[in-house]
Amino acid sequence: MASLYLELTDLARLRGLAWVLTLREVVARYKGSAAGVFWAYVQPLLTIAAYYLVFDVVFAMRLGEHAPTNRVGTYLIVGSLPWMAFCDAVGRGTSSLIEAGALLHKNALPPVLFPARTVLASTVVYGPLLLLLALAYTPVHRFAPAVLSVLPLLVLQAVLAFLLAYVLAIMAAALRDVVQLVGFLLSIGIFVSPVLFPMTLFPAAWRWVLWCNPMTPVVVGLQTALLQGTWPPVQVWWVLTLWIVGLALLLSVLVRRSRDQLVDWL
Repeated sequence: MASLYLELTDLARLRGLAWVLTLREVVARYKGSAAGVFWAYVQPLLTIAAYYLVFDVVFAMRLGEHAPTNRVGTYLIVGSLPWMAFCDAVGRGTSSLIEAGALLHKNALPPVLFPARTVLASTVVYGPLLLLLALAYTPVHRFAPAVLSVLPLLVLQAVLAFLLAYVLAIMAAALRDVVQLVGFLLSIGIFVSPVLFPMTLFPAAWRWVLWCNPMTPVVVGLQTALLQGTWPPVQVWWVLTLWIVGLALLLSVLVRRSRDQLVDWL
């Protein structure tokens, strides 16, 4: 873990530069458009509004009795918004080192800055939306204290996205096929998670497959807190901890072994 500790130390030392790069990343994504950064918030807001309008208002669809809530649109919103944030952070983070290759060749900057920049940029966009989502659902359960668990869940999601994005960015630097593979896995990953359907609808013998998706504990935790007003089960926390610790160990190994070759790969 010493290699990862050094990377995080460099990131903390250059936190001012990381923040400047993050703001530039957000602005650059929508440069040239009349509405600018406003577009970053329009797409997810329209998506969740469409879920509510179509499934809860127009069709008034309902889930089974064992689901966290019986309203389909309300259920989809809680899982889809954090999933969009995760996909944005990991998808862009995977190619972050490749895109920064020319800059790394000319400047002796720590590579950790660039996956951190993409994850922070996604957090700037989706973080306020996720907090607004929590505030919108809180009155449903009369401001139950369990809703406070949303905050550590969102922080752990950001940490998870950063670690995974950095791991994949190093792998993509060595093998460009990783970028295409990650895009494909993110597109189908939503079907191997409880985002579109309650976990109770998945065959009991195969539910362990859902926990192989790193976002499953986050989604289950948010659904429990926001839809039921209760504290997430212990399983959510220890599975999420296992994912973060496992990715941290893997990242430490990759950083140590790629330190002398990374810039050449780019």
